[in-house]
Amino acid sequence: MMEENTASRRSVQLRIDSPEQMGELGRRLAGLLRAGDLVMLSGELGAGKTTLTRGLGAGLGVRGAVTSPTFVIARVHPSLGDGPPLVHVDAYRLGGGLDEMEDLDLDVSLPASVIVVEWGEGKVEELTDDRLQVLIHRAVGDTTDEVRHVTVTGLGDRWTSADLGVLSVLSG
Repeated sequence: MMEENTASRRSVQLRIDSPEQMGELGRRLAGLLRAGDLVMLSGELGAGKTTLTRGLGAGLGVRGAVTSPTFVIARVHPSLGDGPPLVHVDAYRLGGGLDEMEDLDLDVSLPASVIVVEWGEGKVEELTDDRLQVLIHRAVGDTTDEVRHVTVTGLGDRWTSADLGVLSVLSG
C-alpha cells in the first residue's frame, strides 16, 4: 500500500486479487461513506466497478440486487435501516455530459444519498468538490488475470481527515 496525503487530497493504492476482495473493498468503503458522498468509479470494461458497488450496497445495507445500471442509467437502492440510500449511475451511454446528467437530478439526490457513478469523468465533478475517486486498473487483454490495482483518492475537505488506511488491509 502506498498513501499520499496533502491538504485537499488523500490517496491509497491497493492490490486486489479476486472479485471477493473487490466486494470486500466495497464493504469497507461503505464504512467511510455517509449521505452526501459522491463516489466516481473508473476502469476498463470488466475491471470490477459493479462488483465494488455491490460490496458498497452490502456495506450500506440497501435493498435490491446491485447490478450494472447500463441500460437504465440509474438505480436507487433504498436503505433497509437508517442509513442513506445508494444511487448507482452508469454514465457509459451518456455522451452529452452534464446536460444528460442534469436530467437525472443527482444534485437533488446527493444531500440524502450516497451516489456512485461509473464512467462519470467529465460529467459529475461539478456536483461537489468533495468526492471519492476510485480508479481500477486491470491487465488488458488477459481475461484470466484477476489482479486489479486500485487507487482510492479522496478530494476536498470532506476527505482530509478520513482514514483511507483502513482499506489497506486488503492489499496483497
